[in-house]
This record gives sequence, C-alpha cells and structure tokens, in this order.
Amino acid sequence: MAVTDCNALPRASRFTTVPIAVLAIVLTVPLGGCSFDLGSWGSDKEKPQAVEQKPTGTISGQSVNDAQGNAARGQALAKSGKTEEALAEFERALALDPYNVPALYGRGLIYQADKQHEQAIADFTAANGLTPQRVEPLLARATSYLAIDKAKEAASDLDEAVQADPNSAPAWSARGVTYERLGDKAKAFTSYGRALALRPKDETARSGLARTGG
Repeated sequence: MAVTDCNALPRASRFTTVPIAVLAIVLTVPLGGCSFDLGSWGSDKEKPQAVEQKPTGTISGQSVNDAQGNAARGQALAKSGKTEEALAEFERALALDPYNVPALYGRGLIYQADKQHEQAIADFTAANGLTPQRVEPLLARATSYLAIDKAKEAASDLDEAVQADPNSAPAWSARGVTYERLGDKAKAFTSYGRALALRPKDETARSGLARTGG
C-alpha cells in the first residue's frame, strides 16, 4: 500500500488521507498488526479500571457518559478513515473526561499518523497509566519512540508489552525490529522467532529472522 507523504499536504487534508490501517508504520519498516481495533477499548471490561483511577468529585457521571459517546463516535469515524472528524470527537471526549482511555489512545494514533510523535507519546503514556496491563499503548508508544530515534525507550516499552501479553505477535515483531536497530541480534532473533511462531505469515518477522541468523 502506498502511503501519501503527510508533510506535503495541507493540515485539513493530511488526516483524511491517512487511513487508520497505516497509523502505526515506523519509517519504512511496518511493524505488522500495529493498527489496532479501537473498538476493543470501549468494552465494559475496561471501563471500571479507568473510572476507578479518576479523582473523585471532579467529573460527573453525565460527563463520563457523554465522553464515552464522543469517543465511540470518534472510533467509528477513525475506522472509516475520517480522521479529521474523529480527532474532533476525541477532543470533545477529553474535554469532558480527561481520563477517557479510548479517546486518548485514538487521538494518539491520529497524532502518530501526522508525525506529531511527542503529542502521540503523551497520549499513549496517559492511556498506559490508566490501563497498565494493555499491550496497545505500549506498542503504539514504542512505534513513536522508534520514529524519533529513541530505540532504547522503545525497547523498554516492548519488553513490558511482551511481559503483559506473551502471545502478542505484533509486540514480539516490533521488539525484534527494535533490538535489531540497537545491534542486539540475539534478542532480535529470539523476538522474531516468537513473532513468527505466533503469526506464521508475519513477513517482517520472517525477513528479520533471516537477517539476524535464522
């Protein structure tokens, strides 16, 4: 899939020309599977954890509900490639509820697509703080760290990600890319091997395994 050069476009069109499926491509190395299903953040299973960590007495129940509605609309718009409109919904959600994890994560992905990696990292960090056992914000933050040449920070996130979910093929594949960039072929080889075992059609892992000694 060809990716439009976002920096060559006016701001109004830059978001809308970047589909959600390519939001987490790092430089020229696709991390494989790093475009996430934003809808998974809206499950009832995740809501109690995020709500419990909010300061009490500062956000009304109605504001939380309204924010959830905005975030859900943002997710739907993002999935259909309408990222400018999605960003507006995520901003509305966060104005009502700064602790809304789907909005933080979704906005982070849009910032990432626009190569605003510092802003993306801030949103992924906030999302990770609210849902520390989720792989997605760690993997997404690592993607932005790699894009701004902070491979050591990316490696730390990916080490944590594979501990949180040892069955995450995208996390293992990204960890291979990161450790290969750091020159640690042994860790890269092991990571690519784990990724390939979990997802045999992962071409990033397959080629990486060959480069690092497979």
